[in-house]
Order: sequence, then C-alpha cells, then structure tokens
Amino acid sequence: MSEIILMSDPRVVTIPVIESGEALVDVRGKGLLTDARRADAEGAFAYLRHGVLDRLLKAQELLPDGLRLLFVEGYRPPSLQARYFDEYADELRAANPNWPAEEVRTATSRYVSPPEIAPHSAGAAVDLTLVDAEGVELDMGTRVNANPEDSDGACYTAAGNISAEAKENRALLTAALETAGLVNYPTEWWHWSFGDRYWALNTGAPAALYGPKEV
Repeated sequence: MSEIILMSDPRVVTIPVIESGEALVDVRGKGLLTDARRADAEGAFAYLRHGVLDRLLKAQELLPDGLRLLFVEGYRPPSLQARYFDEYADELRAANPNWPAEEVRTATSRYVSPPEIAPHSAGAAVDLTLVDAEGVELDMGTRVNANPEDSDGACYTAAGNISAEAKENRALLTAALETAGLVNYPTEWWHWSFGDRYWALNTGAPAALYGPKEV
C-alpha cells in the first residue's frame, strides 16, 4: 500500500474475524533468539499463534548468513494493550490540548493499536529486530518501540531520515518477512503480523484468522 492506513481506520476495523482456534505457543527454545526487555512474570510476551511462529522460522532461514531474528514481544493481554493505548493517548492529549477526541485516537493508533483490534492481543503480531552472529543488534535507525515523537518519524518503516546502513538492514528484514507471508505496520519497522485484520487488509483475505485472545 502506498498510503499508510492506521489500525483505527474503518477499513481495518470492519474486517471480520473467523477465528481459526489455532493455539498460542511459547516461542522460547524453538529456534528464535528471545530478548527479555518486554518480559512479564507470566511469560505471556513469548507466545504467538503457531502459524506466526512457523513463518518467522521460515523468514529466519531466508536471512543472509550470520544474521538472525531477535524476538522482542509477541502476545500482549488485552488489559495490557488497553493500558498502553490509554497511556499514550494521555501523553498526546496533554501535548495537544486542542485536539478533538477522534484526532487523539487516530494519532495514538500510529504507535499503539486500539485494544479491540490489536494484533498483539490476538497472538498474531511480533516485535523483532536483527542481530549478527555475536547477538549484537544491527543498526535499524531507531530502537525497537521508538515512538514518532521521540524519533522524529524515523520509526516509520520507509523513513528517509536514517542512515544508508539502517535502510539496508530494514530492507533485509522486510524481504525475509514478506517472503514468509508476514505484513508490516508501516509506522513501526519492527512490527510484523500474520492472520490479523491488518494482514487481511494487506493481502486481500476476506477475514482475519485470529481475534483477541485471553491467556
């Protein structure tokens, strides 16, 4: 898509979900390096739908020798997603007191999905990056989870205000993950999904495969 369609867009929200019932699985010990920066006491962060994990492992096989995926966060309970959404909305509201409620909601969804449709809460989305053979993260232009304000928009996947090296590394990540069947949320270079409403919009699927799930 040439335009950036946000998660709050009606074209995303109105896509139906035909829940596949596919299980959430713990990715740890299954071939992916797992980072602990978003770890929670229950370990929920490390879960994904089985179909998403399979595609990540395929994407990893497609990377150049010496590079691997670094898994940062997968499943996010709906209550946690709601908290993240509300906290970021509060930040934007405080910084822009003249914005109407709908503008705050739209701007918030650049960085945090509305809870009722969030791919993370369906186990359909993953935040990740690339590391070298020593486990050192590659230059991707921003840290994982940089917001648009902090990064001056460099968190957008196609941002122009990053180095040539970062652009090349993003291109490597994109090529592998797209070939494996995942789609990117273009305001966050690190966010990829399969089977959710945003994936359905991008691929032309008539319905999402995975809806929000409690664990």
